[in-house]
Amino acid sequence: MLSVGGRLHGGAPPWRRPRPCSCLASPPASSSSSGGGHGEGDPEKARPVLSERYRDGAAKRYLLDGDSKLQVHWEKHDSSMNSAEDENVKSSIPRAIRDFVLPAGFPESVSDDYLQYMLLQFPTNVTGWICYTLVTSSLLKAVGVGSFTGTSAAASAAAIRWVSKDGIGAFGRILIGGRFGTLFDDDPKKWRMYADFIGSAGSIFDLTTPLYPGYFLPLASLGNLAKAVGRGFRDPSNRVIQNHFSKSGNLGEIAAKEEVWEVGAQLLGLSIGVLVLDTPGIQSSYSTLTLTWLGVRLLHLWFRYQSLIVLKFRTVNLKRARILVRSHVAHHTVPGYVACNEGENILTWERFLRPQISFGVPMERILGGEDSTNMVNRLVKLYKNEKYILYVEQLGSNEPAFLVTFKEAATSMSVLRSLWQAHWLHEHQLKRNDDVFDWLEESLTALGDEFDDFIDQMEGAGWDQSQIFLKVPKEPVLVLEHLDQEAEETNFGV
Repeated sequence: MLSVGGRLHGGAPPWRRPRPCSCLASPPASSSSSGGGHGEGDPEKARPVLSERYRDGAAKRYLLDGDSKLQVHWEKHDSSMNSAEDENVKSSIPRAIRDFVLPAGFPESVSDDYLQYMLLQFPTNVTGWICYTLVTSSLLKAVGVGSFTGTSAAASAAAIRWVSKDGIGAFGRILIGGRFGTLFDDDPKKWRMYADFIGSAGSIFDLTTPLYPGYFLPLASLGNLAKAVGRGFRDPSNRVIQNHFSKSGNLGEIAAKEEVWEVGAQLLGLSIGVLVLDTPGIQSSYSTLTLTWLGVRLLHLWFRYQSLIVLKFRTVNLKRARILVRSHVAHHTVPGYVACNEGENILTWERFLRPQISFGVPMERILGGEDSTNMVNRLVKLYKNEKYILYVEQLGSNEPAFLVTFKEAATSMSVLRSLWQAHWLHEHQLKRNDDVFDWLEESLTALGDEFDDFIDQMEGAGWDQSQIFLKVPKEPVLVLEHLDQEAEETNFGV
């Protein structure tokens, strides 16, 4: 009988059997390479097969001991792996803060003057908001809350409540900018649409304040929080869209002209809104006001969706890459950017797309099973000419999922190649046989034979290879260790 590495233990192929719990449970991160691990062989005699590096500098190493059993060891950060220059730049900023407030890849990913500019912008904005707080108190006094000649306690208290509402809402923008800043370049159409959905939810809290005036501050704060989160999605997405419009380095002019359009719409909308509020039925009926708002809001969302689906991006993100490879695998054609954008569903989340592909998967998940020693060797050999490793995981249904981990020096083209292979496997499921490795080998042969034609057709359809923006997961990074010739003959042989 053949095992996962070539011999089957039972009648069902490995991609149809339920995935067992991994026998590679890792030791605690605090253990060193010489202290923990699995298997009964001598750790000092263990031979490294591959390792995974993580952003904090830790590494997970996979080793074969003297009994040819696979062990997993965590290794602590080795500061010598980082250049002295990088350490000098980053050492003064704690990692958690750096990841939250600075762009990914800083300082290499930005210009030299970025940090100095942002450090001066911060106090500039602080003083601006101090002025806003003081002016708010004056405005409230002007409309009758307190008085300059009498007591100003009421106006100050109202101003504090009003500013607190804005401050609580501002946390939403901090969260989005710090935690999700890498999302917008990939799919600005989706996040611009979701920004309006979230903003609509925030307006619902505002509408409920007349029903519960005693809870004005918490309701208004929740409304501002939701609208601030929406704004956190909206503004970066708008900037990406503006950059898409700019074909001759005129981004500033495009932004300025968009302000003209926006302010014109604002003036017209405010005028119509005032006329609607003057309507007697709306003034006297809260339910009529709510229904009017709901109708106008739904119309607003429909117009937003229509405006976004007309955008025709030439960049290749994950959704558009799926459309391109699916067309080539199934029909040996590649659509142009207009047809591709028209076929893109801007509201769909990646997790709901088929086939299901998981990027940046640790090797432990791929290797989970009994014959992992033989399996890891076969995978390393099978993908020796690729900068990634792809394996098939059987889900509860008959449709498999695809797990991908990336090696050092993987690029956007590596992600595109793994996408093509996954779609080929999904398209040719009827050809799969008892040995999943034979099926994978057949897909890699097809990849080698047809991927160049796919790239040629992309260029012929007007796609630019420099516009392929498929992000390689930051972690884990798979590093293959040196294997001697005897080990290759022993472990790679079938």
